[in-house]
Amino acid sequence: MDARTRIEAELSYARAAREHGKEGRARVCARRAAGWAVAARYPGIARHGALGLLRWLQVSGPEELREAAQRLVVSVDLDHQLPHEQDPLLDAEQIVNTLIGSRAAGSGRGEPA
Repeated sequence: MDARTRIEAELSYARAAREHGKEGRARVCARRAAGWAVAARYPGIARHGALGLLRWLQVSGPEELREAAQRLVVSVDLDHQLPHEQDPLLDAEQIVNTLIGSRAAGSGRGEPA
């Protein structure tokens, strides 16, 4: 399975988890998909896990993705709530589509759209 297919599948798992009321699992899947997109776009830093890749992105990545990456790595509070209202799935999709393009817009070969 190529990276884009694996990333799309993980985003689908995130959506399915949300539909079943499993918001925590949805966020985990969204972060994993976004991290894999970072690894696909910047293979030289692929030795880190998804959170490490997102932390790298929030500091060293394209300016337009830094806030989305920061929101994906922030911890939930004691009530399992995020300190922001932004949707983690939308943040992950923004990162994926910016770094490797969307299948609809791009070639599907991992090139930015």
